[in-house]
Amino acid sequence: MDQKETVLRWESKRWSDFQKNLEQINQNNSFQRARFRELSDWKSWSGFEEFSKICPLTTKQEIENDRVSNPQHGSNHTYPIEKYLRFSRTSGTSGDPITWMDTQKDWKWMLGNWDGILKKAGVEQGARCFFAFSFGPFLGFWTAYEAAIQRGGVCIPGGGQSTESRLATIVEEEVEYLFCTPTYAMRLIDTAKECGIPLQKNSLKKIIVAGECGGSQFLNRNKVDIEWGGESLLYDHYGMTEVGPVAYEMPGGEGGLRILLDSYHAEVIDAVSEQPVGDGELGELILTPLGRTGSPVLRYRTGDLVRASRGVDALGFPTFDLVGGILGRTDDMLVIRGVNLYPSGVDTIVRKFSEIYEYQVVIQESREMNEILIRAECDQKIARALEDSLRDAYSLRIPVESLSKGVLPRFEMKAKRWIRPDKESKH
Repeated sequence: MDQKETVLRWESKRWSDFQKNLEQINQNNSFQRARFRELSDWKSWSGFEEFSKICPLTTKQEIENDRVSNPQHGSNHTYPIEKYLRFSRTSGTSGDPITWMDTQKDWKWMLGNWDGILKKAGVEQGARCFFAFSFGPFLGFWTAYEAAIQRGGVCIPGGGQSTESRLATIVEEEVEYLFCTPTYAMRLIDTAKECGIPLQKNSLKKIIVAGECGGSQFLNRNKVDIEWGGESLLYDHYGMTEVGPVAYEMPGGEGGLRILLDSYHAEVIDAVSEQPVGDGELGELILTPLGRTGSPVLRYRTGDLVRASRGVDALGFPTFDLVGGILGRTDDMLVIRGVNLYPSGVDTIVRKFSEIYEYQVVIQESREMNEILIRAECDQKIARALEDSLRDAYSLRIPVESLSKGVLPRFEMKAKRWIRPDKESKH
């Protein structure tokens, strides 16, 4: 059998297996059944291209509405509720937190995805792994932790420890793989400097990050390599509670993400027109998990902005890469005096200033228009330099307030730097 035929068989099996899951979903899932009544000819679809053209998109709002109408955990369940043994909850960075229940079979499917990510990162049996996060109902690193155990890693939980204690553990236990968010990777560096903890004497091979934008940004990657004394240490990964572990870092060690096409059907659309966009064009990532059938989402609007690059690997199998990783979120964009601002873009500019310890963006309405103020832990000179850089980038004057070090909150999980005080005060 030649390689071309092997690839064709892979594509055929991928679609055939997904159709079997669709059959179960159609028969047993009341949330999804209404969709299938409208798609009476779904069994005749020839493949994923037709699926993308006909199947409607799923939004987070639909899922939230279903949870309200069908307490406690909604109606998007394909199996009897006693089959659901795993409890997770979204972070709530956009909208209210959503509880997510999984069957043991679906949980194992996600562990399989994470196993592929860990393999690509070089995690082998006996590897010393440290998880620098509190063990709450957050799906992402729970699945990573269990997958690393199954892979034979020595897994060290950091829940309940201070940042200083975690740093000491990483050095003393000769940790090889550190799991955390990009923001926390930066915080570890700053804390090490404050406490006089030398970072150059370490055993780190990779810092595997997820949970927010930043893992593929050059400035973050460069800072981590310099401070920890390594090369290509930061290893980006992408996933979300609603769909599971999705992508690993593109080969080459320069950032960007490669989607696990064995497990996901991926698309990129224009967020407004909902029409497909071409490679290299900015659009919203749409994902369909192919094996998580207990609480399925079909053509899920992730809200994440990406630029796709489709190709083939060395064996001729299709690839779906996200150049530069996750570039921002559709619901994060602000229009400031006619200029579109994304948090990821502002973050890139702020990160150019190593003298800034932490920052916060305050959003306020003035005469029914958005205005922003940046509060930065730095001296007046750096604050003015940041204002100049923002003006050069956006042709806008964005005021920067200079603050003393330690005034702003620090983050272990997803950072919440953009705030609306007027709205927060009402809750």
